[in-house]
Amino acid sequence: MTTLKEIISLLELAAPRSLQESYDNSGLQVGFPDAEIGKVLVCLDVTEEIVAEAAEKGCSLIVSHHPLIFKALKTVSDATYQQRCVVKALTGGIAIYSAHTSLDNAPGGVNYKIASIIGLDNLSFLSPLEGREGGSGVIGSLPEPMNDGDFVRMLAERFGVKCVRHSRLVGKTVSKVAICGGAGAFLAADARNAGADCFVSGEFHYHDFFEYPGLTLVELGHYQSEKFTVDLLADLLKSAFPALEVLKTEIDTNPIEYSI
Repeated sequence: MTTLKEIISLLELAAPRSLQESYDNSGLQVGFPDAEIGKVLVCLDVTEEIVAEAAEKGCSLIVSHHPLIFKALKTVSDATYQQRCVVKALTGGIAIYSAHTSLDNAPGGVNYKIASIIGLDNLSFLSPLEGREGGSGVIGSLPEPMNDGDFVRMLAERFGVKCVRHSRLVGKTVSKVAICGGAGAFLAADARNAGADCFVSGEFHYHDFFEYPGLTLVELGHYQSEKFTVDLLADLLKSAFPALEVLKTEIDTNPIEYSI
């Protein structure tokens, strides 16, 4: 039987907590390091439905990308979904670990996964961390240049996006692409300065579409841009612990819907 602390050691080797942003709360959210783990549920977000799914499937650990506890809890009761999740996890013997910006900023992490789905080559960090191997965002090249309209349609298909927001398409050629899963608007200037033709992220602000003429911005949606992180985490766990049963959630936790 694998212990929780052994799993944490693996996760923090792949996504060191030293790489996380100062505002973040990656790491153990709920549970006891010496607990024995036989089955793991991997997800993007921790919700009450996810905790219930873990309990139903007999999982003693949830590994998520987005932290359940982002701001400190002053009370553990039933007032918020975070509090209810903590109570249900503890009473059900379920631990929760989250690898958030530690995995975003890691070599081979979230943005590298996104780059592999797009098919980018020659990858490097868009904004490298000083003195550490890691950074925010990734930039790379398409194997073959594409028309901007074809590129956006390809993204919609590969990421399963029903509605893609983007800058005005003018028929330009896209070759060099910058990416940042989730809320990546803060890297738009870095993408422009690195000579990217297009910057793909989960979220942009309205005025970003005015501020960066010549740089095509493509917004996939936060959930859509990062949903393949579940595969990344599951593959990591399965490779290191062959005897560990690793399940991927069957629940779509995207809180945003689109209507026509």
